[in-house]
Amino acid sequence: MTYRLVIFDFDGTLADTFPWFVSVLDDVADHFNFSRLAWGDIESLRRCEARELLKAHKVPLWKVPVIARYLKKRMALDVGKISLFNGVDNLLHRLKEQNVRVALASSNSYENIAAIMGPERTGQFEDFECGASLFGKAAKLRKIVKRTGFKPGEVLCVGDEIRDITAARDARLAFGAVSWGYTRPDALAAHQPDFLFATMEEIAESVMEPQRVG
Repeated sequence: MTYRLVIFDFDGTLADTFPWFVSVLDDVADHFNFSRLAWGDIESLRRCEARELLKAHKVPLWKVPVIARYLKKRMALDVGKISLFNGVDNLLHRLKEQNVRVALASSNSYENIAAIMGPERTGQFEDFECGASLFGKAAKLRKIVKRTGFKPGEVLCVGDEIRDITAARDARLAFGAVSWGYTRPDALAAHQPDFLFATMEEIAESVMEPQRVG
């Protein structure tokens, strides 16, 4: 089997937004009155699922959409400070050469994503589903699959968080985890993604000749 569509996550997968996120988290915590980040616990927190992080910082679920909107607005002011990971351009080029189409599903806003990627890269994507709720990405993935007309078995999702794995499974799609994002690779591996990518190059290689984990 070869994959004909790759649906990417954005933050932590294509864009290196984790340093920015950490830099604003204390300010966000003060603004919304939840626990500040314990700086010595960053690496242990990167092993946690999103719900565990919310519980650790005593953030009620009802506040999550408001906080998410605030973060998007803050990022809009700082897009010039955020860059894509090395290798994104080459990856998109290789996928295009292999006639593999690409789409993007993210909780971030389309405006932020387009500003960070620029018009040329943005134009390479077949479809977008942006502004997903923290735990609502599965529905976004299903919409992209339906609109693009691919069979679920022809689609590979790529992301960097445990909740991304869960969303892909809920949508019955294959999932490849990247090792360079928000969640540590050992924590991702424990949830048994179909692939665990150490480099951008491995994504392009696995699309044509999938080598599954285990």
